[in-house]
Amino acid sequence: MFHRYVLVGGIATGFHYLTLLSLVEFGHVGPAMAAGTGAAIGAFVAYAGHRGFTFSRCTQPHRVALPRFLLLAALEAVMNSGIVWAGSEIGDWHYLASQIVATLFTLFVTYTFNSLWTFR
Repeated sequence: MFHRYVLVGGIATGFHYLTLLSLVEFGHVGPAMAAGTGAAIGAFVAYAGHRGFTFSRCTQPHRVALPRFLLLAALEAVMNSGIVWAGSEIGDWHYLASQIVATLFTLFVTYTFNSLWTFR
């Protein structure tokens, strides 16, 4: 199941990163705000993919799973933005390096909570 989670997450992350790059490079939006916006867009892609593919055996109705997923996605967006902010502002890292660290960290956190709580 983890490999499916990574595949769907990779697609959602592609949307996230495309949004991040577009907003920072062309929209002149700060990295932390752009990362949060990208995470929100990626979350909608991720829910559809995880519900239909990763956790296709989920018996939770959408009225239960979707609010749980969105709560977790909101917390992930806050963690993601915080890590990008800390890395790029405090650590003086390039924002993409900070985003990679944030992505790896949140991958394991969200897989754990989604498999045990959201889509059980």
